Amino acid sequence: MTERQPLLLQSDASDYEGSRGSAARPVRSSPPNNTLVNVHSEDSLAAASGSGDDEIGSTDKSSYNPTHHRDLEHPTSNFDTLVHLLKGNIGTGILAMPDAFKNAGLYVGLFGTMIMGAICTHCMHMLVNCSHELCRRFQQPSLDFSEVAYCSFESGPLGLRRYSMLARRIVTTFLFITQIGFCCVYFLFVALNIKDVMDHYYKMPVQIYLLIMLGPMILLNLVRNLKYLTPVSLVAALLTVAGLAITFSYMLVDLPDVHTVKPVATWATLPLYFGTAIYAFEGIGVVLPLENNMRTPEDFGGTTGVLNTGMVIVACLYTAVGFFGYLKYGDHVEGSITLNLPQGDTLSQLVRISMAVAIFLSYTLQFYVPVNIVEPFVRSHFDTTRAKDLSATVLRVVLVTFTFLLATCIPNLGSIISLVGAVSSSALALIAPPIIEVITFYNVGYGRFNWMLWKDVLILIFGLGGFVFGTWASLAQILNDRTH
Repeated sequence: MTERQPLLLQSDASDYEGSRGSAARPVRSSPPNNTLVNVHSEDSLAAASGSGDDEIGSTDKSSYNPTHHRDLEHPTSNFDTLVHLLKGNIGTGILAMPDAFKNAGLYVGLFGTMIMGAICTHCMHMLVNCSHELCRRFQQPSLDFSEVAYCSFESGPLGLRRYSMLARRIVTTFLFITQIGFCCVYFLFVALNIKDVMDHYYKMPVQIYLLIMLGPMILLNLVRNLKYLTPVSLVAALLTVAGLAITFSYMLVDLPDVHTVKPVATWATLPLYFGTAIYAFEGIGVVLPLENNMRTPEDFGGTTGVLNTGMVIVACLYTAVGFFGYLKYGDHVEGSITLNLPQGDTLSQLVRISMAVAIFLSYTLQFYVPVNIVEPFVRSHFDTTRAKDLSATVLRVVLVTFTFLLATCIPNLGSIISLVGAVSSSALALIAPPIIEVITFYNVGYGRFNWMLWKDVLILIFGLGGFVFGTWASLAQILNDRTH
């Protein structure tokens, strides 16, 4: 069997495309979803020896433990990983949860959010378990999301192995779409909150604020080294915590009776709830990088592991903000709960400004992922170092401008959040994991009565239903807003 050339996201054109050999060798790339941590060291990016299908089937690899072969320069503790997990899940989505409850009803939103959190957490566990199985199978220390998709198809049924590269590209594409969608939401969130503050003094269209932000946003995103963004990330996290704390203080004062809001909403708006809720649970892209970079990765899973602990906290926060936010403001709730705070109050104005600054600074971290996916392909078309660097700079300007144009075309924050969640977040969080698990354990078995297969089929149907109906409802709302 011929040895297969690895696909490195940061390589030149010859390395970027690679050669499609017959060996079942996983790629070793810098993961596109490593916004929070640097998972792969130089050693882990080194090429591993290829192995054929016969070797995979005949060699006993059950004794290989991938966690014992990870060469980590700066491994993270359990607490550090928990903080990163919370940070990766808590963003603009938590502020949109009252709007989600409006589309579901108070009690449907209450129990639906907890169920959604449980399903998303289970899908995260599925992804980690598949990664471990494939790491043992291919004798690799770690894999990222797109590599897990590639390796599952490469070692799955013979008829599907030809689609391994396609599976990798689909996952990478949805990661790109998801992060670009997050950037659009961030752009619009900042503009709307600044506009809400300035309307107290002078009213202007939201498009003017978006245009004013474009220049500073482009300059900030020309920074290419994440190391220089660490202080920015810390400031953003502190502002977010302070803003959420003050927002809770407003929501919990003078709460009306539960009978003043709808317990159950109509079927027509339920898909919008799905899109917003799945958007809020946005952290599946950071799960593998976090687990891969842990000092004690065996503590990540399990009943009382880091993943379950973090996701329980996230689900409780989302449920609390959604429940009390909708109960407080009812059907008048906005796409972000900060827009419902008293306009003339100095403290509420500070909340809007602090949250706007926090999200503005966080935009760069979200933007790092899509630009890292596309930049190697663009650089591969040029020969000199100067031309490569210039093309990378132009790419960053173009992508930031693209998110600006999308935010300008869809100035409804609730609609764009629901659309991003229904299209891309559902694909990554609910559709990809069950497909990967079914293919990964095809030759191993699905347990007694094929329970794993039936469970994955149900999750897949749920995800596909949310994808189709959520996208349709979001687009219908966007078009309806534009016609009025």
